[in-house]
Amino acid sequence: MLHCTQNKMARHILTYAQRLQGGGVERAMLRMAGGWLREGRKVTLVLGSREGPLAAEIPEGITLIELGDARYSALLRLAGHVRDVRPDLIFCAGNHYSGIAAATRLRLGRKCPPIVAKVSNALVRPELSPGAAWRYRRWLRLHPLFLDHVVAMTPAMAAEAVAEMRMPAERVSVIANPPALPVAGAAPMALPEGRYLIGVGRLEPQKRWDRLLAALPRLADQHVKLLLLGEGGARAALAAQVTALGLGNRVTMPGHAGDPLPALKGAAVAVLTSDYEGVPGVLREALSVGTPVVSTESSVAVREIVHSPALGTVIDREDADGLVAALDHWLAADAVRPAPVTAGGDPIAEYLALFDRLAQAQPRA
Repeated sequence: MLHCTQNKMARHILTYAQRLQGGGVERAMLRMAGGWLREGRKVTLVLGSREGPLAAEIPEGITLIELGDARYSALLRLAGHVRDVRPDLIFCAGNHYSGIAAATRLRLGRKCPPIVAKVSNALVRPELSPGAAWRYRRWLRLHPLFLDHVVAMTPAMAAEAVAEMRMPAERVSVIANPPALPVAGAAPMALPEGRYLIGVGRLEPQKRWDRLLAALPRLADQHVKLLLLGEGGARAALAAQVTALGLGNRVTMPGHAGDPLPALKGAAVAVLTSDYEGVPGVLREALSVGTPVVSTESSVAVREIVHSPALGTVIDREDADGLVAALDHWLAADAVRPAPVTAGGDPIAEYLALFDRLAQAQPRA
């Protein structure tokens, strides 16, 4: 017979990731896991491979199950580990991992604990072909069948989840990511001499760093440099573009940064040129240290973050002239940097309150 336990809490949270190569989804997940541990919860992390620069950020006290296989398909074994360790709740850290959540629910059925998933990427993808966009919409609309609850990081992203996933509004919450804090022990980074722009993010096609490189020779200030922090499969193509544009003395791509906040604080402007994003954490991180931002309208959340012209400029994705004009504006001698924007709320406590509510409502044999 099934019944509810009225005082049940989510004392044991299980989350999972493919690898720790430096993506914002995984970095935020590790920050949240650390916060849950500090609040006395047990956290199990099922990890394909711990190789990668974020391995240093795995919080002390976490229970780590390493699969020794960085392929996405290795995470299909998650259901077996859920059976073994019996968590009270599963946390899916982003859209990339929702297929694993679906497979886990399918294998465990009624024995599956509640699954909470965070929306980490755009649910409307204008850059997709019509056929791919149709398939993406169909996939999103299956999510209410295997997710118990969705967390969006801003109200606009929550509305998008309701509209695109057809997730009932009562099963969607708005909780921000925990703010980025200085990373103790992170190796200091050599910063460019003089003024510089900064881009922080994976070197992948989604980020469209080629747009920023193409804008650099067109800027009024021909001495301003670019620091591009991140790693990924587009490195070779970007390096070739740097060479073709003759920008070798102005562009630095040192790879992943253990703590990007000092570099963000020293930059003249932080730039994001993506085709699509969820809620870009780098914009909030830049504004938290008083650095203005220029961003493509890559998500409904961008204008929620850059909600005033005093904070930065939002441009259309394909507006190359607008990108140059926005950068020239913020590089002008009379440009006024914004005051640092302080994050509010307590995301760790808000997540745990949600987890406890779902665990309490979970029927059990």
